[in-house]
Amino acid sequence: MAGERRLGAVAIVIEDREQAAPVVNEILSSYAEIIIGRLGVPYHEKNVSVICLVVDGTADEVGALAGKIGGIAGVKVKSALLSR
Repeated sequence: MAGERRLGAVAIVIEDREQAAPVVNEILSSYAEIIIGRLGVPYHEKNVSVICLVVDGTADEVGALAGKIGGIAGVKVKSALLSR
């Protein structure tokens, strides 16, 4: 079902923290209703920041979130949803 809510995960790697982090955080705030948990880790040795999200939303909602985040320069994103 297209509108069925599903549990999933979103991994975000920010390569340009100074420029991209404020934009990423603004987008995440606008999707707060589907974000169940968030873990952010600065990885100083690689000069990146990693954000891991647990989400509960429709495939369209999670796809829109990942698409907006992935459209930011210096940011990589991958998402996965449970199939049931």
